[in-house]
Amino acid sequence: MIRKRILVRGEVQGVGFRYHSRGQALRLGLVGYVRNRPDGSVELEIEGPEESVSRMLRWLHTGPRYAVVTALEVSDVTPTGEAEFLITR
Repeated sequence: MIRKRILVRGEVQGVGFRYHSRGQALRLGLVGYVRNRPDGSVELEIEGPEESVSRMLRWLHTGPRYAVVTALEVSDVTPTGEAEFLITR
């Protein structure tokens, strides 16, 4: 299991990004969280098998239909072993 922290920049708030991200993460069997940040970016931590995390990262480069992703900042973090994927505030 691996875990990544991702900051997604661009037009990513107000377009359903958190909800679509959660749906994609659940389809891929990932755990973690997604939340909006005050600077207009979206922050995620995703944890799961390397292939599933890689697939999620590929999806995040585009995001949902109305999002305009301009950059991803990805860093490794220690897996926590949590059991669900949450939308937080």
